[in-house]
Amino acid sequence: MQMPIVKLADFIRHRKEFIRIDDFTKYTRPRVQLHWRGIVERDNLEGAAIKTKQQQVARKGELLVAEIDAKVGGIGIVPPELDGAVVSSHYFLFEIDEKKCLQKWLDYFVRSGAFDDQVAARGSTNYAAIRPQHVLSFEMPLPPLTEQHRIVARIEELSTKIEEARLSRHRALEETSALLSAEISRVFDQFPGTAKKGIKTFGIDGENPVQTGPFGAQLHASDFVENGIPVLNVGNVWPDGLRFARLDHVRPEKAAQLSRYSLKTDDLLFARSGATLGKVCLVPAQCEGWLMTGHLFRVRFDQTRIFPPFAFAALHGARLVHDQVFGQIRGATRPGYNTSLLGNVEIPLPPLPEQRRIVAYLDGLQAKVDTVHGLQEESEAELNALMPSFLSRAFAGEL
Repeated sequence: MQMPIVKLADFIRHRKEFIRIDDFTKYTRPRVQLHWRGIVERDNLEGAAIKTKQQQVARKGELLVAEIDAKVGGIGIVPPELDGAVVSSHYFLFEIDEKKCLQKWLDYFVRSGAFDDQVAARGSTNYAAIRPQHVLSFEMPLPPLTEQHRIVARIEELSTKIEEARLSRHRALEETSALLSAEISRVFDQFPGTAKKGIKTFGIDGENPVQTGPFGAQLHASDFVENGIPVLNVGNVWPDGLRFARLDHVRPEKAAQLSRYSLKTDDLLFARSGATLGKVCLVPAQCEGWLMTGHLFRVRFDQTRIFPPFAFAALHGARLVHDQVFGQIRGATRPGYNTSLLGNVEIPLPPLPEQRRIVAYLDGLQAKVDTVHGLQEESEAELNALMPSFLSRAFAGEL
């Protein structure tokens, strides 16, 4: 059906009303998410922390428009949980006449991104602010209320099904990951007759293989440069491998001074403090010669006795090893670790061929989990694309 196109001025009214912020009262502030993703809570704080004392009070169901960010989708409907939130004069509030336009109809139209071209036309500079009169001049389809109710009900029905499908897929993924973790623990529990040995005994020529990264006196923030020899920190260490989005670097001459902290292929890195405690990964060949910071331990194994991926699997997923690591934590408020504690963690040590067989078996299971993850990402992308397509059809009168 062909829907009439109207200006927003036909059913919204700009409301501009300010209050004085009291230093001893708590206020909630909203955040208008970009790219037409709606409005969420930003923070809740004492009035004394709010610098601008003249603020507007938002009401649920109003249209909230960010003066600057409107051009990148900073527009949304105030949700019920943010009724009474305060916003500065850099936001515009509009009451909606629901005798003409349902709040949900306008909300779904905003979320569809259909205002994108109209907002972009207001300016292209970094400070392309829009004014209330610009918002009032925006146009959108507005069928009779009965038709709005019908289409909104169809949209919400699909939205519910999409969310159910998303939750179902997430549950399946969590269950798959839990099964893998349980299987890893089962594998390492099956060595009742196999001697368990402390990590400190796995070094070359009997040396303790656990090495702490350089102390603060050896490596300062001022030593970091934009380019040079990469330095790995806890933020780079993840069980699925290293991540290089944020790498520190030092000059070659500084790296030479810290050569005892350099890395080799198949070294194991262990995060030693804070919320990241216990995260582990193996060093890939591309990181040969890189350095680490003092927030990490490096474990360098005698590979004639222990297969590094076997040790990684034990530290990463085996319950009997996990319980040893976290049962020794020192410091209740800021858990930390030292070389002695890590060196005393015991790992079962079957013959090397058996270690390799177990790693191959676990790698096969991991590959299956990775396949499930990949399918999950594909289905998530399909679900994410479904709603915009449906909204486009809805506002074109094709439902």
